[in-house]
Order: sequence, then structure tokens, then C-alpha cells
Amino acid sequence: MIEVEGLTKHFAGPGGKPVSAVEDVSFTVKPGEVLGLLGPNGAGKTTTLRMLCTVLKPSAGFATVAGYDIVKDAAAVRRSVGFLSANTGVYDRMSAWEMVEYYGRLYGLDGEPLKARMDELFTSLQMNDFRDSPGGRLSTGMKQKVSIARALIHDPPVLIFDEPTAGLDVLVQRAVLRNIADLRGRGKTILFSTHVMSEVEKLCDRVAIMARGSVVACGTLAELRERYQQQDVEEIFFSLVS
Repeated sequence: MIEVEGLTKHFAGPGGKPVSAVEDVSFTVKPGEVLGLLGPNGAGKTTTLRMLCTVLKPSAGFATVAGYDIVKDAAAVRRSVGFLSANTGVYDRMSAWEMVEYYGRLYGLDGEPLKARMDELFTSLQMNDFRDSPGGRLSTGMKQKVSIARALIHDPPVLIFDEPTAGLDVLVQRAVLRNIADLRGRGKTILFSTHVMSEVEKLCDRVAIMARGSVVACGTLAELRERYQQQDVEEIFFSLVS
């Protein structure tokens, strides 16, 4: 699971004065649950996710991912997390198969176990038709499937998605959301960052709304509707972030 307590990140601003990007953020995500991290651009969502993935060190606070401290046990956290963003980062000259295989080897997989895992992913994600195509010839949707396979190759218990449907057409968006729902059904712990209200309503068990670097509300959609006496989730969102 993911446990976050008081997570804070400051960057050096003009004249060296610290500028707050994330301030005192707390939440938990349980196995078999999707927590939506909802907020406008600049709310601090991506900075929060980067701290949880150990790309950034927090300025204060505490967090564990799959039981590992994100600062003290960073290598163990990275082994336990699959990360996916809208930026696919697919290499033009490597085939889809070669890219996923490369990441599998980085995670210590090899031989028959690696091949079996790749066969499973390429079949479940319907990637066999373009498995030998170089990245430079793949459509945006195909590249995103490669990114999903790359994030899942080591079968991590925790998955972190940073606006994974941004820029995708409706059909590919639907496929990505369906895959994430399937992963939840397999007991994965999933943190899903988005600013798309319909994705939250379709996919998320609970939602944490971020604004100006802080979590301003957290709960199920039913709890938020009851708390703010408003049935329209979009209206709740705008009332909290404006």
C-alpha cells in the first residue's frame, strides 16, 4: 500500500527563498483500491508522484510504498512500483518487444521467466500485431501500450499513473482505463493522477483533491457529495480549487 504523512517539497526560488510546491500532503492507498489524485495543472500532483517514485526527495514528511521508506529504502521502492505518465518516452529505433524486454532485464528478469511474462503482457494488451515494429513507427496509442507493458513487466504491487490518458483518442483512453480497472481487480495498489472528472467517476474508489500544493478534500465521491451538499463532482472540484 501507499502511506503518505505530511509530505512536503520546497524548491529554491528567486534569491534562494524556498517556494512550496507540495505542502503537508497526507493520504493512504490500499491494495485493490484506486485513489484519484485530482487537481488543476500546477496543483502539485506530479511533484507528489515524483517523490513517491523516489525521483525527488521530500523536504519534510514521511511516506512508504509497499512498506518501504521512500528516502531510506529508495531502491526497494523502485522495485515495487510501476510508473506510467502521458510522456511515453519510447525509443524510436527499438521495437516494442525490445523495449519491454530491456526494462525487464533492468528489473532483474531473464530467460524463460522474462519471455513468459512478456508473452502474457503482449497478449493481454493486444500488442502482438506490432511487437516487432520500431518505436518511431508506432501510433500514440501503441506507444502508450508499450509504456503500460514496461511499467508492468516486473509485476509490481504498486502502480502510479500520472495523467496516462492525456493526448490519447477516446478509444485508447477507454482501453487504458479498462486495463487499470483490471489491475485493481488483481489487488494492485493504484494512485491515479488526473484532472479529468469523468475518469474519476468511472475508475476511482476514493479521490484526493489537490490545490496550491495541498490536499483540500479526500474521500469517496459519495462522501464528498454529502460533505459539500452538491451532487455534481465538477462543481465540488471548482469550489475547492478556485
